[in-house]
Amino acid sequence: MLRKICSAIIIVSTSFSSVFSQDSTKKGNLTISGSVDAYYRYDFNNAKDSARTNNYTSFTNSQNSFELGMASVKADYAIGKVDGLLDLGFGRRADEFSYNDHGSLTAVKQAYLSYAPSAKVKFTMGKWATHVGYELLDAYLNRNYSMDYMFSYGPFFHTGLKADITISNSFAFMAGVVNPTDMSTASFAKKFFIAQVHGASKNGKIGGYLNYVGGKDMAKNSINQFDLVLTGVVSSKFNIGYNGTVKMVKPDDGSSASWWGSALYLNYDPTSIFGLTARGELFGDKKGVAGLGTNIVDFTLSGNIHIDNLTIIPEFRIDGAKDPIFFKNADTGAPTAKSTGTFILGATYHF
Repeated sequence: MLRKICSAIIIVSTSFSSVFSQDSTKKGNLTISGSVDAYYRYDFNNAKDSARTNNYTSFTNSQNSFELGMASVKADYAIGKVDGLLDLGFGRRADEFSYNDHGSLTAVKQAYLSYAPSAKVKFTMGKWATHVGYELLDAYLNRNYSMDYMFSYGPFFHTGLKADITISNSFAFMAGVVNPTDMSTASFAKKFFIAQVHGASKNGKIGGYLNYVGGKDMAKNSINQFDLVLTGVVSSKFNIGYNGTVKMVKPDDGSSASWWGSALYLNYDPTSIFGLTARGELFGDKKGVAGLGTNIVDFTLSGNIHIDNLTIIPEFRIDGAKDPIFFKNADTGAPTAKSTGTFILGATYHF
């Protein structure tokens, strides 16, 4: 793994330098960054079957095991009005993120070129992480280590062309045409439309994003998803985040059905060394659009212990469903439990 990361850094650096050094009259800025994360997860129901981890969200599908999440390296080269970015990831987290891809494509988290003809307009073409939702792929960018249901069943990334328009410091919007959700390649497929409207207060303490994704997927279902993210700074030590989303799916020969979610994040940092985040989420999937067939409530309490660029995340999580979807240790057939508890010890590092 370390050999792959080192090789990737060398290749990325050499490639960006050779491409842009052809014009010796211009000098650009190359920025290389990266991250790595790992975790231990224990589910207190302790189902014995290895396929029954009581995990229905992304990236933590294990039981009583130490796991590597993802090692990433990112190179960004900007010169004049042009910017090129290559973001590579290795590990189970990257594999799950690019679940429709095969071979070397699974390692490409993001790869795009941008051109900004002015300070207020930017065009981007390639593959990038979705604008939908509150949570992000890279573990070090989240305060909870485990992911919520909305992230897990919402879009991960888009491949296509988009335009970002900045009207003022407090208002901007984005629109784009992309492949069907989570598809790096999609020959003959119809395209999706994506959009975002962003607004903020003059002092920057309150912000919001209204997001949209819609089109026909590879199975010819009509998809429409609306997503809202709100953030608010109460004080230097306390801030709030909210995410609400609804995804509607209509087959060609059937009626429309949907799943929805709503989550509140309370972030408290009494010191620069230690912080707490409480996340509460409601996820509704009674019609089985996401494959769960029930409504779920989850509550997560995560500590953030900062040692320079290292963050240690001890986390307790409780998931409860309206119907029995979780396995107990004695279950040999269908699940019999409506709830389960989990402890996670996560660690993230970035440079």
